[in-house]
Amino acid sequence: MRKILIILSEYGYWGEELVGPLETFDAAGYQVDFATPTGKRPVALPPSMDPTFVDPPLGRTVVSEEMAEKVKRLEDPKNPRLDNPIILSEWLPDRPYWSAEKFLREMETYNNAIDEVHQDLAQYDALLIVGGSGPIVDLVNNHRVHDLILGFYKLGKPIAAECYGVTCLAFARDLVERKSMIRGKHVTGHCKEYDYLDGTGFVGSDLNMGPPPYPLEYILSDATAPDGEYHGNFGREISVIVDYPFITGRSTADSYTTGQKLVEVLEKGLRRYGW
Repeated sequence: MRKILIILSEYGYWGEELVGPLETFDAAGYQVDFATPTGKRPVALPPSMDPTFVDPPLGRTVVSEEMAEKVKRLEDPKNPRLDNPIILSEWLPDRPYWSAEKFLREMETYNNAIDEVHQDLAQYDALLIVGGSGPIVDLVNNHRVHDLILGFYKLGKPIAAECYGVTCLAFARDLVERKSMIRGKHVTGHCKEYDYLDGTGFVGSDLNMGPPPYPLEYILSDATAPDGEYHGNFGREISVIVDYPFITGRSTADSYTTGQKLVEVLEKGLRRYGW
């Protein structure tokens, strides 16, 4: 049985971006483990459960009645599926400060612990990072998430990411080389035209950041240069790119296709798709 590790934010994931791939993995008979930064049960962003919510950049509703009900069922406290996720802060070590008194010894200890975690990853066939605004807060610049991505990369295993979760791929870098893992690769992600002008928010906070704190399109364009490329595919309903080992989905509408292409990577050897 194949086994997938799914990383979720504790500050709000977009419902369909979990439900789409999860239903696809379930249909394929895969086992799924969930992980969050500190072990809190992940929570869907309220708009992703609201069929009346009109996405401002798209000017239309983006959540169907059927999807809203699916997300609500998954979010129901009586549904134990998202209970007790793997705790990343306990599974992976903290990186020492460069100013630590015994930095060399601490760095050796850190690297030994990371090597052990990477051995643990042999049980998994692929990694998925779910999108939404929450990842901006606790996944994108989380070095434990980066270390997991690097582990899957070194093992040659598929790595999938959606929406703002794709940013984690741009920032996951080996501390020696410091080059983006997606340098020279083809990826998609939230295009500039899809960004909010106002209303970027997070679960557990009344903070309205207005627009997103960074334009993901620009980050991905720079990270993939000089030989790769960012594909926004604005004007196309679906944007999913496979450039092995990476499978990237632009936004909500691409969720099912992202899961389907990951399955095709695992089952049919798919290595390139979407450009």
